[in-house]
Amino acid sequence: MIDIHCHILPGIDDGAKNLDESITLAKEAAREGIHTIIATPHLNNQYDNRKQIILDKVEELNKALQDQAIDIKIMAGHEPRIYGELLEDFDKNEIQTLNGTQYLFVEFPSSHVPRYTEQLLFDIQVKGLTPIIVHPERNTELIERPEVLYNLVEKGALTQVTASSLCGYFGKKIKNFSEQLIEFNLTHFIASDAHNVVNRSFKMEEAFNLVASKFGNDYVYLFKENAEFLVEGQNVIKEMPEKITKKKRFFIF
Repeated sequence: MIDIHCHILPGIDDGAKNLDESITLAKEAAREGIHTIIATPHLNNQYDNRKQIILDKVEELNKALQDQAIDIKIMAGHEPRIYGELLEDFDKNEIQTLNGTQYLFVEFPSSHVPRYTEQLLFDIQVKGLTPIIVHPERNTELIERPEVLYNLVEKGALTQVTASSLCGYFGKKIKNFSEQLIEFNLTHFIASDAHNVVNRSFKMEEAFNLVASKFGNDYVYLFKENAEFLVEGQNVIKEMPEKITKKKRFFIF
């Protein structure tokens, strides 16, 4: 299993505080059947992580995991909070795409979607990149106005739902919206967004068990394959997005 969103790098954001915590996270990931993790440290007003810092930390952590014979591979990624100069900084080689592919994470503020979002996501695609909106299910405006997310996905953006959201750890409203994003083909990846093993752990196995029971194994395969395609820089599977209306019924045989 591949986890494309994790704060496992030591001491650079609100994830692992040090190398020991990174090792603990890696061991927990291995217990869940994860063999590859894309490390995605924050870039926002609080954490000014740039590409070279991330690459150096990934190299450091991979060496530590090898020394302890922990069979987890760490790849470089980034979780930049959306801002107007994002592409300018990409051109300055300060933004890290996911494993150096065309896929780029974009995080929204928790309460709203900035007015310039549609234009920026369009510009990102013109640049030859594919934006992936992380944890849209935790954005207040998108919960209240899901048509905003439909519009962005319909125009080519991808999205990633957090495993813990799907399992109900962020509350019932977020859990229900996460399920709707799957039902209406508005998400393409499930990832952990793990920060620690205490209250922000992986929950990937639990999430995929839920997906299998509620939507069927085809959806499990889709999400797992998309993570593999992403790491390889290939095109991911995209079903036709639908506007969220009434709840659809799934019949699993």
